[in-house]
Amino acid sequence: MGLLGLSAYSTVQRTKEVAVRKAMGASVAGIVRLLSWDFLRLVIISFVIAAPLTWWPMQRWLTDFAYRIRISWVDFAAAGLLAVMIALLTIGGNAINAAIANPVRSLKAE
Repeated sequence: MGLLGLSAYSTVQRTKEVAVRKAMGASVAGIVRLLSWDFLRLVIISFVIAAPLTWWPMQRWLTDFAYRIRISWVDFAAAGLLAVMIALLTIGGNAINAAIANPVRSLKAE
């Protein structure tokens, strides 16, 4: 919910910028990439910080059990990929709506 609210707020704040870019000939994919990259960068940075910080305590915790499992990098990669996909789906809706909006209405309101 926080990512959805933050992306919606950011999209509303950048409506005029998106309208000018669209009027100057920017593609929908370019605008979506522009709006999504800031949030995706934060998700990737947080994953890079969180993955080692969670791996170490989990390894220590799992050593106390008689029947242990090994945590591989594939588990963390899958979790990171899932986080990026959820972020893309959350942010993508707002970004696509802003990209396909009529730029005349956005600029006329100012």
